[in-house]
Amino acid sequence: MSTEEGEPVDLYIYDLTKGLASLLSPTILGRQVEGVWHTAVVVFGREYFYGGGGVTSCAPGSTQLGAPYQVERLGTTYVPFPVFQEYIQGLATSSYTGQEYRLLEHNCNHFSDEVAQFVCGARVPKHIVSQAERDLPPPLRVALQAALDHLVPDGAPVYGGVRHSRRDSPDYLTLNDQIEEARVASQELDARRSTLAEKLARKERRKEKKRRKQMGGDQSGEEGGGVELGPEDTERGGEMSEAVEVLEARPGPSTPPREDDRPRPKDPPILFKDIDGVAEYEALVKALEGVDLNEEERRSLDELQQYLVAGEGSWVLGDDFLAFVGRVLSDSCLASAARVSMLRCLCCAALREDVSLVLHQDRRHHALLSYAYNIDRLPVDEQLALLLFMVNLFSGPSSSEWLLYISEWSAGGPPLSNIRVTTKVCVHGVLAPEPALRDAGTALLYNVATKEVKTVVFDEVCVELCMAALQLCSSAPAEELLWRALASLARLAEHSHDVPQLVALVGPDPSAFRYTHINTHKLLHHLSTRLYMTRRSVQGDQPSSGRAGGPHHTESSGEGVEGEREEMGGDLYI
Repeated sequence: MSTEEGEPVDLYIYDLTKGLASLLSPTILGRQVEGVWHTAVVVFGREYFYGGGGVTSCAPGSTQLGAPYQVERLGTTYVPFPVFQEYIQGLATSSYTGQEYRLLEHNCNHFSDEVAQFVCGARVPKHIVSQAERDLPPPLRVALQAALDHLVPDGAPVYGGVRHSRRDSPDYLTLNDQIEEARVASQELDARRSTLAEKLARKERRKEKKRRKQMGGDQSGEEGGGVELGPEDTERGGEMSEAVEVLEARPGPSTPPREDDRPRPKDPPILFKDIDGVAEYEALVKALEGVDLNEEERRSLDELQQYLVAGEGSWVLGDDFLAFVGRVLSDSCLASAARVSMLRCLCCAALREDVSLVLHQDRRHHALLSYAYNIDRLPVDEQLALLLFMVNLFSGPSSSEWLLYISEWSAGGPPLSNIRVTTKVCVHGVLAPEPALRDAGTALLYNVATKEVKTVVFDEVCVELCMAALQLCSSAPAEELLWRALASLARLAEHSHDVPQLVALVGPDPSAFRYTHINTHKLLHHLSTRLYMTRRSVQGDQPSSGRAGGPHHTESSGEGVEGEREEMGGDLYI
C-alpha cells in the first residue's frame, strides 16, 4: 500500500574498514581511498541489504557495523508495500541468493542500485558501485577477499527467501505485516478525516453565505427557522461523520483496502478501460496458431492466461515472460495481428497495480521501449495499441514512474531513456493525422503533463510536449482534444519557465479558444496569467496594453465567468 505523500527512500553507506582504508590506502595502493563501501536501502521503516547469506532485512542502523558513515536521500516511492515485498522476495530467490554473492563483482552495492531503481528510479553513486574495478587491481582483490568477507554484516536463517537480522518466528512475521498494514490504513484514515473535515467546513460556509444572502444577513437564523452552526457544532458534526466513516472504511489487519478508499490523484489520469482481457487473449492465441513456439514461450503464453484471464498475481509470470513478449513484438515473421493482440493484452495488464513488477524485469533488454521507440515505422493498428498501453500505465504511480525514468540505456543506437521514448511516442500520437491516434496521443500528453515530476530532464521534454500541443491547437482539433491540449499546456507551464515563452512566441494565442469548451475559461485564465507575466518580464515590466494575452479583470457576479477572475496560483482546476 502507498500513501499519497509516498515513503522516503534512504541509502545507508557504511565503511567496512572503519576508517582504515583512508589511513592505509596511500601505502598499499599509492593513492587515497576514503573507504570500502557497503550500502543498504532503507524504506518502509526497514533496512534491506545483500550479503553472503542472501537478502537481509533489519531495523535501520542495527547491524554490527553500527551507525552509517553517510545517509543519502534517494527520493520518495509510491510503490505499494505488498508489491515491494513481492519484489524483494523475487530478488532473494533468483539473482540475489547467498550462492550468487561475490564480494567484489555481485555485492550489496549492486543490490542497492537495483532496488533503488525499482522503488524511486534513483541510482547508487557510480563511484560506489564501480569501486572494485576502479580502486582495486586484480591481484589485490584476491588478497583482500578473505580479509573483507568477515566484515560484511551477517544475518540469521532465511524465511521466505529474505534473511532477517534476528531469528523471527512465522507468527512474528505475520504480526509485523499486520502492524504495517494497520499503520498504512491509519495514515489513509487520517488523510480522509482531514479531507472530510475540510469538505464539511466548506459546505457549512457556503450554506451560511447563501442563507445570509437570501435573508438579508441580519436574522437569517430566526427568519429561516434554522439553527446556525458554530465552529464547535461543525467540528462535532465532522467527528460524527468520521466515526461512521471509520466503521465503514477501516480495514482489518489482513484485509486489503477497498478500491474507493485509496487516495485519489490530484488530476485523475485518462484511461482506456473498455478493453476485454479475455477476448484479447483469445485473439492472441488465434494469431499465434501455427507459429513455432518453444517450451518457454508456450509456458509464458499459459502464464499470461493465468494473469490476465484467471486473475492471478504477477508472480505467475516467469523470468522468460518478457523475452516472449519481445519475440512477438520484434519477430518480423509474425503477422501484425499478433503484435496488436499482444499490445492490447498489455493494455489490460497495465490497469493492474502489480504490473510494475513485470515492467522492472525489462531493465536488461528494454524490449518494450525499444519497440516503442520505432513507433513512426509501425502500422497504424500497432501504433494505436502501443499508445493505449502507455496511456493505461498511468493507472498506478509505480508504472507511470517507470515511463518517466531518466536512466540512459542503449538499443544499438544513440543513448535512450524511458522518458525520451515516452516523449517521442506522445508527440507522434498528438500530431498523427488519424483521429484514433490523436485521441490516444492527447490522452498520453495529458497524463504525462499532469504527472508530478521534478527532474531537469522533464524540464527539457516540456519544450517538445509544448510544441506538439501548440501545433495541435493550431489545427482546429475536436473540443475534447483541445481541452486536453490546453490543460497540458497549463500544467507544463508550471513545470518549465520556457513554456509560457514558447506560447507567446509560437502561438496560437490561448484567448482565441475562450468559448470553445465549457471548462476552458479556467485553463485559459491560468495560461494567460503566466503569459502576461512572461511578456512583462521581456518588456522590462511594461504592461502590454491591448494584448490578448493579458490577465482579465472583467467584474461580474455571473457564475460562468467566475473562473476567469479566480487567482489559481499553482493549482489547475479542471
